[in-house]
Amino acid sequence: MRRTLLITASCLLAVIFCVQPASAIQPALVGGVEADQPYPFAAALQNTSGEFFCGGSLINPSWVVTAAHCVEGRQADAFTARVGSNDRTQGGEVTKPDKIVVSPDYNPSGAGGDIALVHLTAPAAAAPAAIGTDTAPGTKVRLLGWGQTCPDPNCGQAPNLLQQLDTQLLDPAKCTASIDAKTELCTDNPNGNSGACYGDSGGPELAQVDNRWLLLGVTSRPGNNSSTCATAPSIYTSAVAYTNWINQTTAA
Repeated sequence: MRRTLLITASCLLAVIFCVQPASAIQPALVGGVEADQPYPFAAALQNTSGEFFCGGSLINPSWVVTAAHCVEGRQADAFTARVGSNDRTQGGEVTKPDKIVVSPDYNPSGAGGDIALVHLTAPAAAAPAAIGTDTAPGTKVRLLGWGQTCPDPNCGQAPNLLQQLDTQLLDPAKCTASIDAKTELCTDNPNGNSGACYGDSGGPELAQVDNRWLLLGVTSRPGNNSSTCATAPSIYTSAVAYTNWINQTTAA
């Protein structure tokens, strides 16, 4: 079962981190810090009652990419996406989706395919993120999220302000949970206690190239199946591996 991920000093889980209300989602990027710059493409998904449940990334003016486990089974008109603000409660643009496309590879009980596209009813003015190309082990990455900043389930409130954490990609074998090495990224938990957590699910994993942030991954789940965040490397769906599917879907 997948959880909604939030980023904090001890959380890097991503299996069901997106289906809990804000009051239940406590970990944010564990071990992270408040975002030090604007990330206009970062998307906060919240239901119509205002409860935040997952992150996402604007990849063109009309489409947000997120984790499949965040939106599978949801009605497109039952939530909104806020982009263009580091504060998930105010600022930026708030738009309702009108379509959800889940990857045909998605298997809730298995590895791989935890990626979905959300079409917005109106194009966003915020600058989207381009998808990168390099996902080799050792690549330096930055995680973003509004998830819990403490590692245990229900240990605290999700932060209003976006958090960031710098880490790196690892060899897939470092993630002991089932992983599809062709379409998923194993991501380090710095100092053994930092990473994504409840509420971070669906959010971006980025690499900086020529002073530009490129999207590499989508927060998916913990790499060791633990309910405590950031106790091991975590797993991100590779947006790079799904570039063709993304391009075909968003062009349709």
